[in-house]
Amino acid sequence: MAAPRKPDDRPPLWARLERPAPAPRQTLSPHRIATAAVGVADAEGLDAITMRRLATELGVAPMAAYRYVSGKDELLELMADHVHGELELPGETAGWRETLREIAVRTRELMLKHLWLAQLPPSAMLAVTPNRLAVAERSLRAVDGLDLDPDTRMAVVNTVSSYTQGVTGAEIAMRRLMAGQGWSSEQQVYLSMAPQLTYLLDTGRYPGFRQYIYEGRHKDRPGWQFETGLEYVLDGIAARLFAR
Repeated sequence: MAAPRKPDDRPPLWARLERPAPAPRQTLSPHRIATAAVGVADAEGLDAITMRRLATELGVAPMAAYRYVSGKDELLELMADHVHGELELPGETAGWRETLREIAVRTRELMLKHLWLAQLPPSAMLAVTPNRLAVAERSLRAVDGLDLDPDTRMAVVNTVSSYTQGVTGAEIAMRRLMAGQGWSSEQQVYLSMAPQLTYLLDTGRYPGFRQYIYEGRHKDRPGWQFETGLEYVLDGIAARLFAR
């Protein structure tokens, strides 16, 4: 059984970064560190991220980045915040549905640009960061005028966010499988599953899934699938609001 982690008595990461200790020679910055690390992760995946590799990319001493981040966990948190700064938020005049839809679509685009976002460890996946909070804050403001209590507003925002993360995560898993096998199309994935899938469908126990496999016309259009499902999620929220 692993020993419990000792509490860190240092200030939180974002407090340290916003009020850095004075240094005689400023060769690094959080932005430069995050940019270098994101470049490695985009090209080679999260497994390539180490503090030593980061130092090599930055051309600094191995311990230099520790002035800003305590190790890989905080580095991943910094990276996640950095890329969420790329997410363009809808203007304040947009309605609640348009806002939540645009944030969902742009979040999917962000995740597909930075595939490693779907593979972050729990500590980084759930980390509270400035740019992530800005996205959540914009979503909450969008539903602020719907006469909902704070818990329900957050439930609405989390519902759309969970749909986005889940569906896009599955899309990324498909891409990773294809890349690992050297396949260029989803049809090759389906062909690899054909023997087992055919056997299971021929049992007659899965008529709905069988109909989808043989009659579905959008299996190779993940964008269509995502946006269609998203509209149904938003329709459900709208129906509940009007019913109230």
